[in-house]
Amino acid sequence: MADWKTFKQWLQDSVFTPLEDKKMPVMEHLVELQVRLTRAVVVVGIVFVGTFFFADQLVQWLRVPLQNMFIPGSLTWVPTDLPLIPFVFLAPAEALWQNVKVAGLFALVLATPYVLWETWQFVVPGLHVQERRFVGPFVLISTLAFYAGIGFSFFFVLPFALNFLISYGVNAGFIPQISIAQYVGFALWFLLVFGLIFEVPLAITMMAKLGWVDAPFLKRYRKWAFLGAFLVAAILTPTPDPFNQCLMALPMYVFYEVGIVSAGVFGKKKRAADVGTESAAAGASAAGKGGLAPAPAKPAMAAGGEYVGVPSPGRRH
Repeated sequence: MADWKTFKQWLQDSVFTPLEDKKMPVMEHLVELQVRLTRAVVVVGIVFVGTFFFADQLVQWLRVPLQNMFIPGSLTWVPTDLPLIPFVFLAPAEALWQNVKVAGLFALVLATPYVLWETWQFVVPGLHVQERRFVGPFVLISTLAFYAGIGFSFFFVLPFALNFLISYGVNAGFIPQISIAQYVGFALWFLLVFGLIFEVPLAITMMAKLGWVDAPFLKRYRKWAFLGAFLVAAILTPTPDPFNQCLMALPMYVFYEVGIVSAGVFGKKKRAADVGTESAAAGASAAGKGGLAPAPAKPAMAAGGEYVGVPSPGRRH
């Protein structure tokens, strides 16, 4: 019994007490998290009820990229040369389940601003003032980037990929009949992945802002980023063909290059003291290895040969 009490006291002192905030204990944080998650789930559920009533129309809209191409100049959809492609379902509940899936995804996308708002309200009390100024715009821009990725995939990438794949099968002599489950899964996965791909520059910028990476570090690993983009695309593409893999990998690497530029502009700047410390450490290391340590910089001289000092903050001339 004494050992159990000792263990409980050690657990409280070593684990739970350091996690407690002076303003709010850990249990109150968990209760608040539960309340905000419940609110978010309820709002998503309410939006889902509304989107489910329009699930048939949403599925029809999702079928638009299959036999149409979007023309940016006129902002219209133009039919392609593909024959009429019928949709089939291979299980009794397959069509109903696809409506539920489409309605659920659209409900989550529409409720994303509210979910982010609840997340912001939970996180903001633990942030400093400068962190609040940074995280707020970041959340807003990340939401817009996710929507932009979905739109880019729907209007440009998805029609191009579907037209290529269906045309290849038709030219090979096959009759196209697509399962509604396969098509909906293919289209929704494409939309979701491209929404996340558009977040790559923001993720790199955030890591650079926190000081985890910088532009020279990212430039050194360009070739590995290029290889990693194709490996990730090979895992994420719903089909194993190299065409869809390139459609995902190339934008991913392009956004990596955009992240390098963004990291160079918005990245955490090193202080002069840190740079001096690194230079001194490098010089000491060179001297220890028998090399020549860099000569100290000579102080600046005025016209009359006198040393020009740096005035202290409280000193006036």
